[in-house]
Amino acid sequence: MRFRILGPLEITSSAAAEPVRPRAAKIRAVLATLLVRANEIVSVDSLIDELWGEHPPRTATTTLQVYVSQLRKLLHTADPEYGRDALVTRPPGYALHLDPAQLDLTVFEELHHNGQKALLRGDHAAAADLQRRALQLWRAPLASDTPHGALLARTAVRLAEVRAAALEQRMRAELRLGHHQRLIGELHSAVAEMPMREEFHMLLMTALYRAGRQAEALRIFAQLRQTLVAELAIEPGQPLQLLHQRILAGDTELLHPAPVPRASEESAPQDTGPAPTPDTGRLGQVPLPGRTPDRLPPRDPVFVGRSDELDRLGALLRDIPAGGCAAVAGAAGIGKTALAVAAGHELGDLFPGGRVFLELGGPPQAGPAELLTRLLQRLGVDGPLPTDVAGLRRVLDRLTEDRRILLILDGAESPDHIRTLLPASAGSTALITCRRVPEGLTDRVLELDVLPQDEARRLFTAAAGRLIPQHGGETPVREIAALCEGLPLALRAAAARLASRPNWGPEMLAARLRGEQRRLAELSAAAPGFHDRMRSCYEETEPVLRRAFRLLGLVPVGPFDTQTAAAVLGEDVAKTGELLDALVRAQLLRRVAGGPEHGTHHRMHPLWRLLALECLAAESPAAEARAATARLAQEFTGQLREAGGHAERCGIHPLELFSRRQDGLVDVVRRCHAAGLWAQTVELADAMTGFLEARAAWDTWETCHALALEAARRQEDLAAEARLLRSLGDLAWQRRQLTTAGEFYERALLTADAGAAATERGRALVGLADLQLDAGGLEEAAALLSPALDAVADDPRGRYEAHRVLGLLALENVGVDAAEAHFADCLVLAATLRDPRLESYAQRWLDRVHGQGHRPAGWSEVRPGVWRLAPCAN
Repeated sequence: MRFRILGPLEITSSAAAEPVRPRAAKIRAVLATLLVRANEIVSVDSLIDELWGEHPPRTATTTLQVYVSQLRKLLHTADPEYGRDALVTRPPGYALHLDPAQLDLTVFEELHHNGQKALLRGDHAAAADLQRRALQLWRAPLASDTPHGALLARTAVRLAEVRAAALEQRMRAELRLGHHQRLIGELHSAVAEMPMREEFHMLLMTALYRAGRQAEALRIFAQLRQTLVAELAIEPGQPLQLLHQRILAGDTELLHPAPVPRASEESAPQDTGPAPTPDTGRLGQVPLPGRTPDRLPPRDPVFVGRSDELDRLGALLRDIPAGGCAAVAGAAGIGKTALAVAAGHELGDLFPGGRVFLELGGPPQAGPAELLTRLLQRLGVDGPLPTDVAGLRRVLDRLTEDRRILLILDGAESPDHIRTLLPASAGSTALITCRRVPEGLTDRVLELDVLPQDEARRLFTAAAGRLIPQHGGETPVREIAALCEGLPLALRAAAARLASRPNWGPEMLAARLRGEQRRLAELSAAAPGFHDRMRSCYEETEPVLRRAFRLLGLVPVGPFDTQTAAAVLGEDVAKTGELLDALVRAQLLRRVAGGPEHGTHHRMHPLWRLLALECLAAESPAAEARAATARLAQEFTGQLREAGGHAERCGIHPLELFSRRQDGLVDVVRRCHAAGLWAQTVELADAMTGFLEARAAWDTWETCHALALEAARRQEDLAAEARLLRSLGDLAWQRRQLTTAGEFYERALLTADAGAAATERGRALVGLADLQLDAGGLEEAAALLSPALDAVADDPRGRYEAHRVLGLLALENVGVDAAEAHFADCLVLAATLRDPRLESYAQRWLDRVHGQGHRPAGWSEVRPGVWRLAPCAN
């Protein structure tokens, strides 16, 4: 049984005379989703999202089970012996088990990858053949007869890019074989199909020029330039312009089958120096070059900043002992390769023997012999090489003897492979780039972090080019850089997204990136490799770390301490510390020096946090995520209550700590509510109340307490419901929405009576008295305050509020002495509450009644920080 997904979806087998095709579109969508993630567990939630998006029907789970049952029958029809068993149920979803050879998609990608390797090692005939075989599997875009959800759409974009790369590499290889004449027609078709891809224009121009059609080659350039200027307001890239100049000049070297420059920054490194002169010395039958040519990729045209890192890297590369190396380490997309290549160009004087770039990453992982062979070919060795590691190593040692050569080994992960490639001669040096430095390899390590905001803005502007307006684009560019958090990969993806929609402008792009739920999708839309490169860091870790990473995505953006991490992970502090250290080594977390409080803190890059949440939804049981959310809410509730009782923690005011965490706390309240964690929703919102009031964070106050009010009703907690109604009344009072405030206080009073919540009855009465006092109803206010004071006898905060209003009332109709007594009671109660804000308010009023404090004429401070203009002052 074989599956074909590169085009209309179909299943072929020896048991069926004709290909089997699911008739129902939804069943095709289920099968296509399982195929693009073959041999992986695809969660039920992921399949529902793929089928129905954000608005699934109420019966989605049951309907999906029906689709899976019908799909099993279809597989049984195609292969009666094994078909049904291929699709298995594995919590939290389903998995389709296949041999890679059964799926055209995996065969296509493997052939393409092998073709890339053949092209890199200069075997153009093999490269052309492999890419041709890959392209023969492509009948149409991915599952072209099937409706696409988010996963299929993202995969389709990625595969379309792979197909274009395979086509370009096949044509490049054939051009190097001298087949320019027969390629011209096909290149014309490719240019028409992909009019913005400069690589195909370059190949077509070269083929036409070699065929003696110089004028047509120049016309191709003119047409492309006209299109780019008219539609995108940009000029063709530098490689294309250089090729145009060479054709204009009648460069005869272009007439020979030689390497053609590539426009893409992902291109394989090209030879930039003259051809090596063969050495008369030989090791066995292997001819050694007289000198090593410089074989570095061109410096990234939008590489900006990193001046300090370049200086530090230069210092690390000087005077390294024989066989040693330096390393640039960091997370995926942090800019390691670009920095290493820039350093290679800048440090040319240090390495007169040559500079060579070798890419080690990418599946499948090559063995030591293959890597040594590729390195020696990059070093200019021409001719047959030994096939064993020891023989290849002797050639490398002979070649690097007494030479100062820089070897840039990109994407190095295996310590054994790296040690196999390290030069042994004095003066030669290896510079490796890796996510994490293999243990014991080197202590000369440059840990690369994200770009500072000014450099991030410069990188985005350079990558976006003329799409950024000269005037008025600074503010949205600053926001885009902030949303990408200085990650070069994200900044380039954002620039590519803007290039794909030039009519948007930076303002529209910034607006689309603001929403967390779609930020990764927006960045992946025009840069399909973005999501895969980020996810690769996660997938390379062991299961226990993947689980920890997923759950830590629940922690709000910003530094967090070990205790918070322990709460969300459900582990003790010691075990949590080990997990955090391992995640730091895996480049999924950063250790933060001196967080908002003393002690070790960690931080997850916001984009990695979004990936963690995506993986949590797709891979973790819903119950696990729910339990972790509950623990996190309880931890934050405890922290807020503790902070509320201290004037300062480690020199930082509690309000400042709350301000740093406010948005994240709102996110946790929302998550608790969405998960049906009613008690935790109420408790966390309650703990936030004092801080929200002190900061006048009215919108946040309303959002959190409205959710908590619904949660209190869901758990039938009348006391909590009354408390939250009264709190929303206080908020309306603060906003001077007095009618709304009265309605909330009345509802709070009724609810408190129904729930026998005496304290909340008293607080509601105080709120109503406040409204009466505000309206000049002194007798009405006094009538409400007497029962209110009795009701809050056991509640220090309620008594404080009652005495506050009684003090204000006394100033209006009794006298200073009575007011002084009430404010003195407020001062004592504030000290009991350990609330400096309430204490300062009471002390200010005591000073004023004694004639010592400053009071603006006609104004009265009715609540802490809230002033009212007296009616007589109007």
